[in-house]
Amino acid sequence: MRDQHPPAADAPAAPTLTPERPSRTGPPAAAPALLPPPRSAPAPAPHRPVPAAPASRARALAPWLRLLPGLALVACATRLPSFRLPLWNPDEGFLATQARLLAEGGALYLDVVDRKPPLMPWLYEGAFTLWGDTSLTPVRVAAVLAQLATALLVASLARRRWGSAAGRTAGLLHLLLSVGLNPEDTQAAAFAVFLLPATVAALWCADRRHWATAGAALAAAFLVKQTGAVVLLPVLLLWWRGGGGGRDLARLALGGALPVLATALATDPAGFLFWTVTGSGSYASFSGSVPHVLARALVNAALLAAASAALLVPLARAGRAPADLRLWLGGSALAVVTGLHFFGHYYLQLVPPLALLAARALHRRPAAARAGALRATAGLAALFVLWGLLAPRPDTDHAVRLAHAVRARTAPGERVLVWSMHPETYWLAGRPPASRYLTAGLLTNHSGGRSGARTGEPYAVPGTWHVFRAETAADPPHLLVDDSRGGDWAPRHLPTLRTLLAERYRPAGTVDGARLYVLRDR
Repeated sequence: MRDQHPPAADAPAAPTLTPERPSRTGPPAAAPALLPPPRSAPAPAPHRPVPAAPASRARALAPWLRLLPGLALVACATRLPSFRLPLWNPDEGFLATQARLLAEGGALYLDVVDRKPPLMPWLYEGAFTLWGDTSLTPVRVAAVLAQLATALLVASLARRRWGSAAGRTAGLLHLLLSVGLNPEDTQAAAFAVFLLPATVAALWCADRRHWATAGAALAAAFLVKQTGAVVLLPVLLLWWRGGGGGRDLARLALGGALPVLATALATDPAGFLFWTVTGSGSYASFSGSVPHVLARALVNAALLAAASAALLVPLARAGRAPADLRLWLGGSALAVVTGLHFFGHYYLQLVPPLALLAARALHRRPAAARAGALRATAGLAALFVLWGLLAPRPDTDHAVRLAHAVRARTAPGERVLVWSMHPETYWLAGRPPASRYLTAGLLTNHSGGRSGARTGEPYAVPGTWHVFRAETAADPPHLLVDDSRGGDWAPRHLPTLRTLLAERYRPAGTVDGARLYVLRDR
């Protein structure tokens, strides 16, 4: 009889093995040896996200570190002419004069007004506060950075959709095409250049379903210039294609509404609403010579088409483009048409979607054709840059000479009224304006973008002449400069200004056709 021995107390129990099902192709596999876990085995740690390894982060950043120096070099080269002159166009002069008044304690939409949102005056004011108000070099450096940021965002959009090579092409094309207009439109550190990174950022965020951030970028675009809001069209298309959820739409709406509301409260809310939305009807409505308007539109369209000449055939052969890019391009074209002024800088809003569509088209072409198109586009851009470096600027020269005359006839702090469409005279002369209205346009409906428009006191922004009379009666300007040079908005066509000159002023000479008047009691 076999002895029965009980198992040792500390001997582990043998595991129960489930027999494997025999294989149809051979003998059953040997069962693996199973070892029980030790009694003191610790409980498994709770799951935590594993951070990306440094090597992975470095690999992700490597393409951008290689791309950034090249795009930065091109951005600097294409904007080199912007540092050549003290001013490129009246928008820079308007912003510089506004910023100086704001830095001295003035309030936007109360002490100085414009038909624009406040982000650009605040940008200029910040630059003047940090680096002084006698040069626009800081804001021109900021403009280079804005174009570089736009190119990187465009490159990222293209890279996500069509690969790294298309991303590089799209970023480069944006910078090359962004100088393809009259230099006074492309080289000025004004609204259009700073509008672009915000509009592209809105689409970049929507493409990644970051709806609150997309709304904030959309708000930033609107707060630079009202036409930036057209990027809402492709953003909504991406939202709808992503499922059209109510929560996502609420995030987009809140992300856009809260910055605009905060900005309105930080200024004068009624003034913000009037000057950015409700008070621009006469400016945005059509009046004037149809041939003049049409000629301006066609010339600027032809310039941008010339800069894009090497891309037109690939674009035509590329087939149907993505719907969001087509809608973005169409919305940007709507922004160009709005108001029927057709200034060249309006066309800059077309450049980012055009660069993306062109990059997509080129990367459907053979490598040799793609390289040839890029070389041709770079050569055309070089011609536009050369134009900016060499072209004379008679308007700027006139403003400088007029500013010297104003400084010679007034003391620092004495108020001046320059009846002109070029407010840069105030900034160049270093003299404060006698009215919150920095150009004659707000008081007459005259516009440099249209010829033969209805002008005069009856067509002014409502209420402006009442305020103007109060300003000039309470503290009459020491010097009045009539720089209308015989235009249909000259003082002789305006009863209020004509009476003011006859009763209070005497002639004091001319400068380049501009008439100077001083107070009779001086």
